Amino acid sequence: MARKATVAAGVVGSVLAAAGAWTLYQRATTETVPYTVVATVGDVELRRYPELVTVETAADSTNAAFGRLFRYIGGANDGQTEIAMTAPVELDGGVSISMTAPVEVGPPAGVTGPIVDDGAATPSEDGGRTRMAFHLPEDYDIESAPTPTDDGVELVAVPERTLAVRRFSGRPTDGRIDRERERLLDTLDGAGVAVEGRPFFMGYDAPWTLPFLRRNEVAVEVSD
Repeated sequence: MARKATVAAGVVGSVLAAAGAWTLYQRATTETVPYTVVATVGDVELRRYPELVTVETAADSTNAAFGRLFRYIGGANDGQTEIAMTAPVELDGGVSISMTAPVEVGPPAGVTGPIVDDGAATPSEDGGRTRMAFHLPEDYDIESAPTPTDDGVELVAVPERTLAVRRFSGRPTDGRIDRERERLLDTLDGAGVAVEGRPFFMGYDAPWTLPFLRRNEVAVEVSD
């Protein structure tokens, strides 16, 4: 019995080590949207993000929206160009979505690596339609980005913006995200920092990432 327990513990340890190594590899090989931390307010970072280009769509579900955008970066564009993706995933309204790339759902701002938790479609707060965006890599601007072949997909130039970001680990359930959003907004309100728009979730990891290794964030745009 003791020998079986030792073997089982060894197997679990090997699995945990492999999962941790894969998480580090994924983060090292995934392009991340750049930013500069300009200030901190308690445990909240104020980050300045540069001008970016996103590809966006609105659909009846997150899965439908994701499918359109994933086809775009896979070559559904006028140059049939495959486009690399960047992190993080940005979601407005929850993490119940099946996807394999960083995206944003909700207010415009969000491509190889992270996958958010699998689940059913989540409606947006905008007329029941889900708005989703992929951030394109830094070397694209609004002129050089390939034009989508799907009329329901559009390119958008996102100007420089400052985001207030609160980081947390663990499994990003809808309830946990809601609590972290409230903490983020309470911190900013207490410091007199004016916000613009709705807060959203940013995830950096695949669904099989161990909870304590996850990098999760809630963010909201703030006035300069």
